[in-house]
Amino acid sequence: MSECKCCGGALLCAVLLACGAPLYAQNFPVKPVRMIAPFPPGGSSDLIARILAERMSEGLSQTVLVDNRPGAASNLGMTAAARVAPDGYTMVVASVTTTINRALYRNPGYDLVKDFAPIGKIAVGPVALVVHPSVPVTNVRELIKLAQARPGELNYGSGGSGTPAHLSGEMFRLLAKVNITHVPYKGTGQSVTDLIAGQLQLVFASMPVAIAHMKTGRLRALAVTGAARTPMAPKLPTMAEAGVPGYVFDSWWGMLTNAAVPAPIVNTLAGELRRLLQLPDVKERFTDLGIDVTPSTPAELAALIQSEIERMAKLIKETGIRAD
Repeated sequence: MSECKCCGGALLCAVLLACGAPLYAQNFPVKPVRMIAPFPPGGSSDLIARILAERMSEGLSQTVLVDNRPGAASNLGMTAAARVAPDGYTMVVASVTTTINRALYRNPGYDLVKDFAPIGKIAVGPVALVVHPSVPVTNVRELIKLAQARPGELNYGSGGSGTPAHLSGEMFRLLAKVNITHVPYKGTGQSVTDLIAGQLQLVFASMPVAIAHMKTGRLRALAVTGAARTPMAPKLPTMAEAGVPGYVFDSWWGMLTNAAVPAPIVNTLAGELRRLLQLPDVKERFTDLGIDVTPSTPAELAALIQSEIERMAKLIKETGIRAD
C-alpha cells in the first residue's frame, strides 16, 4: 500500500476518510430506496408499505419502491433484507410475525436482533375473526357450538405457519376447546380471497385486510382480538367479551433496516417515518384500514421487539404451534 501524500500525511487522510461517512449521510438518499414487504400484494404489510412509500418518496425526494418478497411466513423477505448492502437503501416492514418466527423457527435465515437496526414503529391494530356468510352463525358462541358439533370440519386460513392469523386461530382452538383445521397460504390476502369464495369457513384477518370486506358484507365479522373494541367497528365485541375469556392478540408493524447502516442514515429514515406518520391524511388512511399509527424512536421499536419476542415465545409454547 503506497504512502498517503494528501495534505502532508496519513493521519490527515484518515481524518478525511472518517469525515466521509457523515457527509454521505447528509447527502442521503441520492438514488431510489427499496421497501421490502415480506408478504404478497393485498396483505396488511403490503397495504401499509404502499401508503408509506408514496409519502416517503416526497419527503426523501427519491422514489421509494415497494418490493414484495413473500414466502415462509415473511422469512424470505426478512432474510433478503438482512443480506443487502448496509447503505440504508433497503428497508423492510417488520411485524408481530417476525417476533413469532424468532420462537417458531430454529434457523429462519436471519437474526431479528443482531441483523437489523430499528427505524421506528408504524402502527398497531387488532385482528378480526371473520366468517363466510354461508356459515350459519352470527356470534362467537354460535361458532364454538358449530365447531364442537362438527369437529375437524371447519377450516380456517392463514398467511402461513407462524403468522398472526395462524397463532390467533390456534389460540381460539385452545381456549375455546374446538377442533378446527388450519390451511396455510403464502399471505393473509390469499386466504381471505379463498374465504370470500367459500373455500374456507373462517379467517383471523388483520383489520387492513378484513375491513373493506366487512363493510360490503362479503364477510361476516364476529369479534376482534384486541383487549378493547376498535373505533372502526365499535359494535364488534372483543373475543373475551364474545365468550372466549383470556383471549387477547394485537398486530403491530415497524420499519427496520440493515444493522450495519450508519447511525446518521438510520436517523434520517427514522425522522422521515415519524414525520409522515403525523400527517393528517396519512393518519386518516391508516384509520380507514382499522389501525392506529404509532410514531416512535428507533429505541422504542427495539424495546417493543424485545418484549414481543418474549410474549410470543410464551404464546407459542402454550398453543403448541410448530412450523409446517
